[in-house]
Amino acid sequence: MPEMILFDYGHTLLSEPGSDPLRGQRALSPYVTRNPRGLGTEEICAFSTQLFKEAGAARAGGFELHNFAFQRLLYESLGIEFSLSWAQAERVFWDGMSPGAVMPGAREMLLSLQALGIRTGVVSNISFSGESLRERLCRLLPDSRFEFVIASSEYMVRKPNPRIFRLALQKAGLSPDRVWFCGDNVRADVEGAHAAGLFPVWYEGESGEPDYDVRLDPLGPPRCPHLHIRRWCELTERLQALAHPLSPANFS
Repeated sequence: MPEMILFDYGHTLLSEPGSDPLRGQRALSPYVTRNPRGLGTEEICAFSTQLFKEAGAARAGGFELHNFAFQRLLYESLGIEFSLSWAQAERVFWDGMSPGAVMPGAREMLLSLQALGIRTGVVSNISFSGESLRERLCRLLPDSRFEFVIASSEYMVRKPNPRIFRLALQKAGLSPDRVWFCGDNVRADVEGAHAAGLFPVWYEGESGEPDYDVRLDPLGPPRCPHLHIRRWCELTERLQALAHPLSPANFS
């Protein structure tokens, strides 16, 4: 029985249906105070895409890019200025790109963990700031009680780098054998957590569709011991069985 369960963010607790960077750029348009080249949103978005591709090598190597630094390079290179702070611009862009949605059953599962006395936290590979990530989680999962939210943007390294898992354990004050990690990414979440000593739960989702990173580099099933679930109620049922091992329901 774990004392704590850590969760990935994207395609695990929340999703971003219809995500469109161009729509995010359009959401920022009313706040532009200077645009000396008269660039349109499509042109800005094309330059942004090129910059992100150039940063891909560092991210593939396990290092994260903070969105504030990305925004500064993007907009200052184009001479564009806003009436917003970088933090405000980030949220306007992200919410415009996709306001987000709760994964099916995630809210009920988190409430069940609270009832079982299991602590929770979030560890996400994400370039958006930790504050924006926390705001989104609180907005869409207001009943959640995450003890901490770790965004890779704030700590330089990305999963599966074991340092980010060790950081989470340090914050939790727990040894890895007392912690489970749930995520949809085979390499980063499942195999990464296992390598760091945590017990991994592979949440594939009911559709069986893995996240974007996995589709780019399909690996097949995780090559390590793990619990495989497609619905969050399966995790709750497994934990209830561990909490009440002698219940007649476990022998039916």
